[in-house]
Amino acid sequence: MIVLAEAQEIEETKERVWAELENVIDPELGVDIVNLGLVYGVDLDDDNNVAVTMTLTSMGCPLAGMIQSEIKMALWDLQEANEIGEVEANIVWDPPWGKDKMSRYAKIALGVAD
Repeated sequence: MIVLAEAQEIEETKERVWAELENVIDPELGVDIVNLGLVYGVDLDDDNNVAVTMTLTSMGCPLAGMIQSEIKMALWDLQEANEIGEVEANIVWDPPWGKDKMSRYAKIALGVAD
């Protein structure tokens, strides 16, 4: 039962992290990075350190550092509440981002057809 409770707690923490990441807005597109499909995953280690695996809309995006900083700021309250430890935002290029990764909400907001 303890293992099940721990697994449920991990999933709830991940859900809170995902929810906070919806507050990180891509400054060029004006839509959050979750709905844009830029966040590929959120992982927690045994010390509740968070690793966000994400991509950007283009390899030469000059705003990479800014978005990584925004992620850390968005998760600051969870850190202050000791729900999570350190935060790391890892940018990957595989799989490459495409409009197919966007949520319906993002497509509507940006006027992108399916």
